[in-house]
Amino acid sequence: MKASAATAAPETSAGAKLAALRRTKALATGALVLCVGVFVAARSLEGRYPLLGFVAAFAEAATIGGLADWYAVVALFRRPLGLPIPHTAIIPENQERIADNLGRFIESNFLSAEPVREKLKEVDYAALVSDWLSDGERAGRLSRFVARLLPQMLTAVEGSGLRDFVAQRITAEVERVPVAPLAAELLASVTADRRHQRLFDEILGALGRFLSDASALAALRDKIRAELPTLFNMFRADAYLVKRIVASAAALLEEAKADPDHALRAEFDRFVQGFVEQLRGSPDFAARAEKLKHDLLARPELANLAGGMWKSLRAFVEEDIASPHSRSREHLTGMFVAAGRHLAEDERIRADMNRGVVAALASFVETQKKGVSTFIADQVKGWDVLQMTRLIEVNVGRDLQFIRFNGMLIGGTVGLFLHAAQRVLLAN
Repeated sequence: MKASAATAAPETSAGAKLAALRRTKALATGALVLCVGVFVAARSLEGRYPLLGFVAAFAEAATIGGLADWYAVVALFRRPLGLPIPHTAIIPENQERIADNLGRFIESNFLSAEPVREKLKEVDYAALVSDWLSDGERAGRLSRFVARLLPQMLTAVEGSGLRDFVAQRITAEVERVPVAPLAAELLASVTADRRHQRLFDEILGALGRFLSDASALAALRDKIRAELPTLFNMFRADAYLVKRIVASAAALLEEAKADPDHALRAEFDRFVQGFVEQLRGSPDFAARAEKLKHDLLARPELANLAGGMWKSLRAFVEEDIASPHSRSREHLTGMFVAAGRHLAEDERIRADMNRGVVAALASFVETQKKGVSTFIADQVKGWDVLQMTRLIEVNVGRDLQFIRFNGMLIGGTVGLFLHAAQRVLLAN
């Protein structure tokens, strides 16, 4: 309904313009006929009424001026009276030249770089994007659109070999990284605040649990019994030794746990620091670490692990996207809304964004303006000559008809002036 109304509006406007043009043409033609009639009547009665000579002079000159301007206006659109007079039907005969000149005119005056940039700067593109993204419903639609593309993107990545390429590049980069210095720096950062003592606490705890385990103590007792002479076993010395060893060890562990400066802790500090120094500077340790790294990277399990991780990722994405309560879509929506709000709050980013958009659009217009002018010229050249002439005449013809009125008025005034001058000169 709205479309038909919108289509009808231009047609109604064109019809009104055509009706106004016809009325103006009729008035101009009527005025010309009137001038001819006045001229004939005034000339026929001039002998009886000499003053009618002035009227006749005005009407005669007005008729000539009206006819001349009628010819000029008609010559723009068609041949006057259908006669093949040179330099008439100017618009139809010069359609291609008019089309080319119109295209060049628009390219030079409307699509030059500076005016385009100034016009583009009037729009706050960042604010438009911010307002659009900040709306939760719009952000939701955008997240659903992006989510639908994710499986296709994953398929494209698999088909393009990008996944294998990335895996190969990661492996190559890992191959280039020396492991021993990296491990040394990592351990040095851990030991900087004696955080490695937490590991020592875990070791003490594990030893304490071992000493309190009945099966472990039985195994220890059997080992001692096997080493002791038979005479000692007869007096159950193995049980006594186990008990004394366990008691002493437990007491030592408790002391080490309670004392942050215990000798065992200091010995552990020296061990860790020495190990870090060996990792940092020992060629033997470096060679061992590199061999371990190469062996690990060469194992097929690692490639299978990467493939399995990729399949798991894809399965998770596809399952989540298909879910009516997709967490991925929720996160995407929240991310888009947050991005819109941050953009609205950060003037510097908005200014940078606007400058970038203006530069991109201006560059696009600059590279395409020749094509725009060619497109306009081709469109005008493709118009039907009669349709083009009618279109121009309907839109500007009414104003051109007033030239005929002006021609009659100015011509009559000049004719009246010349007639008066002639009478004055002849009287002298």
